[in-house]
Amino acid sequence: MGERTGQRQTGYARRMTPFADLEPLPRQLRHPAVRDLAWALMSPPLLEDAACAQRHPLKGSAWADDPQALGSWLVSLDQAPGPLLAWLARLNSRRLGLYYESLWQFALHQAPGIELLAANLAIRDGGHTLGELDILLRDREGDHHLELAIKLYLGPPADDGQDPANWLGPGCHDRLGTKLAHLTGHQLTISGQPHSRTALAGLGIAEVEAQLWLGGYLFYPWPGHAEAPAGAHPAHLRGHWLHRRDWADYLAHCPPGRWQPLPRHGWLAPARVEAGSCWAAEQFDRWLQALDEVAPAQLLVRLEEYEDGAWQEAERVFLVADRWPHLPQG
Repeated sequence: MGERTGQRQTGYARRMTPFADLEPLPRQLRHPAVRDLAWALMSPPLLEDAACAQRHPLKGSAWADDPQALGSWLVSLDQAPGPLLAWLARLNSRRLGLYYESLWQFALHQAPGIELLAANLAIRDGGHTLGELDILLRDREGDHHLELAIKLYLGPPADDGQDPANWLGPGCHDRLGTKLAHLTGHQLTISGQPHSRTALAGLGIAEVEAQLWLGGYLFYPWPGHAEAPAGAHPAHLRGHWLHRRDWADYLAHCPPGRWQPLPRHGWLAPARVEAGSCWAAEQFDRWLQALDEVAPAQLLVRLEEYEDGAWQEAERVFLVADRWPHLPQG
């Protein structure tokens, strides 16, 4: 019944992320924020070919030479997560993208061999803001401008899945093709524009390479079939999406487990739910029956019980309204 959320990375993944051997680690950690941090650092990118340069932010760190040192740091942080929680407390937004960026900023501050020069650096022309540079860092390979993004896209049930323009965000306001065009045509070019020179010079940067790191999940239609978008990474993380009318049929084909929705801030790492917080089937049924027929897309996870008594995510599914993506605009 589809792919499990945690899939072992292939040789392709190892060429783009230096931490493929640590792939099981996020599931072994207990604290949600530390699991999210580990997931951000270790999960494969959505795309192998994004029509622009891609680079893992930790590629030039000492951790890339000794992944087990990163693993040990994360295990220690899981036991005493105070520094990470204090860092995240600075956030005044619940936006998933800002949370993802903040996780990366924390790691880059801690990473041996990395100097984080700036984060969210505004580039201005007089009183007009042209844009922001997500990350400016220095490592053994030089100075780098990195744009970070976390995205979840749902594939087309009928149109050409290879066309990134046909992959929609769950809220229908975002398309993979549009995002890539904005990244390559605007966000990644800002650091090379004349207005950036003064800001970069103030940080001691003469030349900078602009690169992308795009994490997330791709969700494939059920029933039906969609090809992966052009350039998709062979080891990209994936799930399914389906309309409410198809839920009973989908459930009938699923392995045993318990289902429950994930809040938006829980969309990164595979979910871990302690025994006392895991929904019974009756609780999920009541929630589903009370869900408005035009409710926003809901991210659901099927959980399986592990030996330690906790329930771990086995698969994830976006459940969308029967009229999705043609929903009334609020």
